[in-house]
Amino acid sequence: MISTRGRYAIRILLDLAEHRNGDYIPMKDMAQRQDISLKYIGKIMPLLKAAGLVDSTHGIGGGYKLTRAPEQYTLWEILQVAEGDMAPVSCLQRDADACARAAECRTLPVWEKYYDLTRDYFSSITLADLLDTPLADNYVI
Repeated sequence: MISTRGRYAIRILLDLAEHRNGDYIPMKDMAQRQDISLKYIGKIMPLLKAAGLVDSTHGIGGGYKLTRAPEQYTLWEILQVAEGDMAPVSCLQRDADACARAAECRTLPVWEKYYDLTRDYFSSITLADLLDTPLADNYVI
């Protein structure tokens, strides 16, 4: 399941993409437009900055902006930053020890396929795609 943090991270980056004009965008503006508490955004932004998805500056004219064009951000990348490893089972997580039961596990192919479908789906959608999507259409976050 994708948590509020994952959904909000997408909304925040989408807001930055929608309002980008070369200037830094204050957190309070994003919070107001997205109806997300400033405190919650304050917890998400360091994750996005550490991953290189946003740049920031302090002081007058301070705030955040995207580091790349919206078409260069996939939802998969954003969700991985916000959610961590998105593997549906522990044996498929990055750096997981090899499972002793893998050779005889009848369910492993199901989890692998589910993971592939999820990764491929979210990897195929960019912030630019969401900007081009009419409101209340197929992409409800």
